[in-house]
Amino acid sequence: MDAHRFFVEKLRFHLTEPDKLVFVGWFFDGSTAEHTLSVFLDGVQLPLLMQVNKGAEVRQKYLRSINEITEEAVGIVTLPADWRQRRRLCIESSWRGHKSKAYTISVRKLCKMESGLEYYIENCHRGDGKVTVTGWCMGAGEVKLELLDGAKRPVSGRSERYFRRDLLSVFPECAADAKPGFLVETPVGDAAGGAFYLRMRDSARISLVKLKKWDGGTPLQYAMGKAEDALRYLARNGFAATVYKIRSKLGGHEPNSYENWLKKYDVTAEELERERQERFSHAPKFSVVVPVYKTNPVFLREMIASILSQTYENWELCLAWAQAADADSDGKLEAILKEYADRDARIRYTVLPENRGISGNTNAAVDMASGDYLVLADHDDIVPANALYEFAAAVNKDRAVDVLYSDEDKISMDGRKRFEPHFKPDYNPDLLCSVNYICHLFAVRRDVAGAAGVFDSAYDGAQDLDFILRCCECAKKICHVPKILYHWRCHMDSTAQNPESKRYAFEAGRAAVEAHYRRLGIPARVEHGMFPGMYRTVYQWDEEPLVSVVIPNKDHSADLAKCMDSIFEKSAYRNLEFVIVENNSTEPETFAYYDRLREEYENVRVVTYEGAFNYSKINNFGVSCAKGEYLLLLNNDTEMIDGSCIGELLGFCMREDVGIVGAKLLYADETIQHAGVVLGFGGTAGHAFIGKQRYDTGYAGRILCAQDCSAVTAACMMVKRRVYEQVGGLTEELAVAFNDIDFCLKVRETGKLVVYNPRAELFHYESKSRGLEDSPEKVERFNGEVEILLSRWRGRIEQGDPYYNPNLTLDNSDFSLRK
Repeated sequence: MDAHRFFVEKLRFHLTEPDKLVFVGWFFDGSTAEHTLSVFLDGVQLPLLMQVNKGAEVRQKYLRSINEITEEAVGIVTLPADWRQRRRLCIESSWRGHKSKAYTISVRKLCKMESGLEYYIENCHRGDGKVTVTGWCMGAGEVKLELLDGAKRPVSGRSERYFRRDLLSVFPECAADAKPGFLVETPVGDAAGGAFYLRMRDSARISLVKLKKWDGGTPLQYAMGKAEDALRYLARNGFAATVYKIRSKLGGHEPNSYENWLKKYDVTAEELERERQERFSHAPKFSVVVPVYKTNPVFLREMIASILSQTYENWELCLAWAQAADADSDGKLEAILKEYADRDARIRYTVLPENRGISGNTNAAVDMASGDYLVLADHDDIVPANALYEFAAAVNKDRAVDVLYSDEDKISMDGRKRFEPHFKPDYNPDLLCSVNYICHLFAVRRDVAGAAGVFDSAYDGAQDLDFILRCCECAKKICHVPKILYHWRCHMDSTAQNPESKRYAFEAGRAAVEAHYRRLGIPARVEHGMFPGMYRTVYQWDEEPLVSVVIPNKDHSADLAKCMDSIFEKSAYRNLEFVIVENNSTEPETFAYYDRLREEYENVRVVTYEGAFNYSKINNFGVSCAKGEYLLLLNNDTEMIDGSCIGELLGFCMREDVGIVGAKLLYADETIQHAGVVLGFGGTAGHAFIGKQRYDTGYAGRILCAQDCSAVTAACMMVKRRVYEQVGGLTEELAVAFNDIDFCLKVRETGKLVVYNPRAELFHYESKSRGLEDSPEKVERFNGEVEILLSRWRGRIEQGDPYYNPNLTLDNSDFSLRK
């Protein structure tokens, strides 16, 4: 296949302007650089207006592609007035003079396309006597939706409309306040099993579609739906492109897929039987609390059955069922609850006469609990058989544990397929303030929960995040069990569904994190992050302390000038001093540049370190000459990208519990050079996500989220001066390599956090001054420094990075599954 071919993801007519086509696509190599596109109608070139979209949103959109798509091209084509009398339209791509056809379509198909609306049906669900359809539809102005029965007669119901951020790049001409996302819900009673259609129409066009994407459908129906999708893609893009598309979706057949991982590492029947026979010296009682409201009876049975199957037996299941006027009219749910309560005395339920909301209903379940620990579970999910055993084992290992949480995955609606595992770090307070990574399975000592307070309905939609934050504030010990102990029931295509429909939940989450800072006495506001459910902390300290920027330098005055100019010209934080540590420069241009700096800027000093190159000694010497309360160790081959960089680093560093803050560093080609450090990579320690694209999200969003980590690079590292002095600065035995890793570990030993903040971004042109580790002497020195690092921290490294996960690989830096 042509490595530079263009793939068309979408071709459509302009929403409001006649005789205009819009297409969206991407190049196989992921970038638009050196590529051009042309559009022809029967060989005649047409006017084309091009736009390039880039950023995290684009990366997220194409996350499941084989290669890394970071840019997408949007083209607007003006058709001639007589285009309907022509025969064929062709999109052609060109790279360095090499031309290839990217896409062709007949005018006959264009005419058919012109008469319909742009839409996508994401999911259809039937159950409890109703049909629910979700998706999006774009038209010229308001689009009316109608659900029709098998005879194509309208059926009454309700519909909701939502804003869809993800469609803005695909439909740049749509109004900023448009709400193309929809949910249509209709009570259908006995007709739920029949055929249904959705009719969509605006003022000029109409589309009628038979609903097929039923989440409860048979495997054959699912396969046929996927086959229809493939045939449509084949018609648009050709055979080679379709083969590529199918390959990109077949991740389950790769050697390190989750399916293969489960075969090797999932709990076995023999292990479960051994757990059933084991007796702990301490047998804590777990109260599993579950609010029940409008639950699918099948899912409720499966959830209860999963608790009954636990290999650890000292538990109780507390269910609070909120009656609903329009649900369970035939008493199915109450019959199920009574059936199980009669069968096992450990299962108890209470009936709430009205729905109190998710927080109120959960509080009712908590009120029933008598156990040592509360365990939170949802009414339609599954708790694997070893879950409570693993929590009991963790408590027996350390009886002071107040809070426990585990890893989790998702399970298909029919319970047959497990996917998207989330292997989490140990307790990571800054990551928790960026995204609710803890989620399930979560347990808290009942007296700690009492001190934290009940679930608060003010945060409904994110009540679990609010409760987790409060429990963690009260807890003395928090234990992460790195095993999959929860299956979250989820439609396998739900990642494509509309996150904006839960905007209220994301706002509640933002407010919950902000309330957390208020309780801790930290002045901060919380903003929504790059994606729904992610949050960004903006600190609002009154003080503006002096920051000393310490930069070692040997010649390469042009690099140093680029570094300095980026700060002088961009930095919004101005209370700075610069300490340039001169070390063995020989070029006259370097000293001339020093003189120029001292003449132009009162806050620049050049001090001279006379010895041979030793990164640790040079920085320690520079710090001894600095006056600031905060130190920014900075390489001379860096360039600040955004003016908020230093302020972003300082905001975190001024917190009492933080010792060090590091930045996101990029190579010149905008791929990642540093996004935190993981102990164990390469046998010692290495940078996370090396080579990933700048706007990649990373595993579970980790590239985009502020978080605590074991270490960060000293190429850009802010540290409190008193912390620097407390640990004795950089270890001078480590002249070149690993001094920053060692320094961070020393700081971690004092109880201070090391934070990675992706909002602080710089280019790093990677050790230009010093050169490569390519001589025998340098290789020998490097190996010696490896030995020094291991002699000091072997136990910590072999124990595993607490901010990583033992189920993830150490063979590369992308957080992929352990092989």
